[in-house]
Amino acid sequence: MIPVRKITVWLFLVCLAFIVSCAPRETLQPTLPVKSARIAVVLGAGASRGFAHIGVLKVLETNQVPMHLIVGTSAGSLVGSMYAAGFNAFQLQKIAMGLQKDDVIDYILPDNGFIRGEKLENFVNKTVNRLPLEKMHIPLRVVATDIRTGEEAVFATGSTGWAVRASCAVPGVFQPVQIGKKTYVDGGVVSPVAVHAARQAGADVVIAVDISSGVNGSAPQGTIDTILQSVDIMYSRISAIQLKDADVVIRPKVNHIGSADFDKRDEAILEGEKAATAALPKIKQIMDRLRQEGRLGT
Repeated sequence: MIPVRKITVWLFLVCLAFIVSCAPRETLQPTLPVKSARIAVVLGAGASRGFAHIGVLKVLETNQVPMHLIVGTSAGSLVGSMYAAGFNAFQLQKIAMGLQKDDVIDYILPDNGFIRGEKLENFVNKTVNRLPLEKMHIPLRVVATDIRTGEEAVFATGSTGWAVRASCAVPGVFQPVQIGKKTYVDGGVVSPVAVHAARQAGADVVIAVDISSGVNGSAPQGTIDTILQSVDIMYSRISAIQLKDADVVIRPKVNHIGSADFDKRDEAILEGEKAATAALPKIKQIMDRLRQEGRLGT
């Protein structure tokens, strides 16, 4: 016969084991790696004022601001395509200062436009060594407008020159560009500064560069200048819709530069540098926050 004392001890141990097995257990969750924030630079439309983008990129590059995505519309797509292809901002400045109108402008008898756009396409493809959009060193999005539907078209693959040509095809100045069964014109018609396209591509932080000047007080000289100035007024009105969703907005003071004024490219670059320098404190504040959160990538 088993002693009562041993039975009591045995029952106590069984009850203790049962209680322990029923107690809630702390489950250790695996530590997930912190996702680095994607910083996008959005380069807006603005014809010859687009040289200001080079000045902005010079300042961002010098201050080691990470750029994980470039989004460009019209003139912004031209500068953005070369930067995304691997040229640094100082190399872009050298290219810009040597650029002649004849390198990118092919005038034709007016036929749904005064400029064909083939020279621009060929210049871009040659400069980027025929690198397609999907193989850029920095991911690139080029924004155009589907003229039949009025919708924004964002190119992420295919011929870089063709996409830039479509993005720059200002209605009435450049001939529309047909790609497949669709016809495209200047992306500035719907998205002069394509902040939403950057967000849709996964950007966590958007630095937008607005070079639209609106009314500059000068009378246009000739038909093309009249169209370009009218388009620029449209840019300045439409861009406000998306700029409110950007984290940082850089506005170079380029009102004095005409849409077709190649001769003031050095002034445009300088104004881009000034505006980007003025925006640096806010950019660095965002970078410091991301660094503290462990989300600042390279």
